[in-house]
Amino acid sequence: MFAVDQIEIPPEWEKLPFDKMSGMVMVVGAPDVGKTTLAKYLFWRLNQDFEHVAFLDGDPGQSTLGPPTTFTLSVSDKIGGRFPPANRLRRIFIGSVSPRGHMLRVIVGAARLTQVAVENDVRAIIYDTSGFIDSLRGGHALKQAKIDLLHPAYLVAIQKEDELERFVSPLRMSQRVRVIVMKPSLAVRKRNLSARQIYRSEHFRQYFANARRLEMNWDRFPVIPYPRFMLNRLLAFEDMDGFVLSLGIIEKIERVSRTISIVTSLPSLAKVNTIHLGDVLIDRETFQDRRMEAN
Repeated sequence: MFAVDQIEIPPEWEKLPFDKMSGMVMVVGAPDVGKTTLAKYLFWRLNQDFEHVAFLDGDPGQSTLGPPTTFTLSVSDKIGGRFPPANRLRRIFIGSVSPRGHMLRVIVGAARLTQVAVENDVRAIIYDTSGFIDSLRGGHALKQAKIDLLHPAYLVAIQKEDELERFVSPLRMSQRVRVIVMKPSLAVRKRNLSARQIYRSEHFRQYFANARRLEMNWDRFPVIPYPRFMLNRLLAFEDMDGFVLSLGIIEKIERVSRTISIVTSLPSLAKVNTIHLGDVLIDRETFQDRRMEAN
């Protein structure tokens, strides 16, 4: 639960042009600069004026509204509502805890969820992005593609030094988006790779706390990208529109009968349209994730 009275609000945050903010506000920055805390504050602040404000959790590795490997869209249903908003509208399966190797899926997922928000008369969308900004690995290109597709009204960039200047300078000149560059809050706490792994495993543990076992014949459903089943592989049950019904972990494979046993919170397969396989293996005792080796 986010409570504004429990965090230190930097003076720089209070000077943001809230009276002019509407549409999408995209928050970008490296890991450990306070993106999510600022995004939550933006959501809370705009929620004081608008009844319907959306929060798009777009960090598949350090997610706040859903399990890792997913994007989640939630919307407030009253002025002054608290974070997290209880009205979860849709969830998209990215299939990995990093955008690397899944950039098209990241862009498509963000666009699909943004469209859902627009269809629900949302006045403002706070898009909390991942910390993937390495220009040599495509981080800047990914963020630019999101801007070109989603047309955010504001881009709030948090940088420690000048790591985002090559990205934001052309945007300032083009004036296609209003750019606000900020320094990280002094209250930001750094988390190493181990701490991030623990964060994900705890979120997976909570998500699967009340899971049951379902058995299915995989010939009954289309499987994306193709039916390569492995023990402990994470998957998503998707509905007709491609949104997540539930995640699952493969527990048993019977290749002769072409059936798999899956640990999931889904009560039945009645609404399932497609099985979407991820690129992550989940240890069912520790709930730690491990990226699958590429073929």
